[in-house]
Amino acid sequence: MRGYKEEGTTTTPFDMAVINDIDRFHLVMDVVDRVPKLGYHAAYLKQYMRDKLTTHKQHIARIGEDMPEVLDWKWSGQRDPR
Repeated sequence: MRGYKEEGTTTTPFDMAVINDIDRFHLVMDVVDRVPKLGYHAAYLKQYMRDKLTTHKQHIARIGEDMPEVLDWKWSGQRDPR
């Protein structure tokens, strides 16, 4: 369970998810921590997620908007209902 964390700043929607630990990067790290079979095999993945969070923070500070991979992301698993 996650709670809402307010820092008193204006930021992007994805950054609010990061601040509240409910973004895709934190969720992947939570899975790594909670699935015992992953063990040390997922250490590189967890570090990659930490690196992405660092990149995100730097990008937000420099550009003021979400990274293109977040901003331009489209769900590809859903079929067109037509």
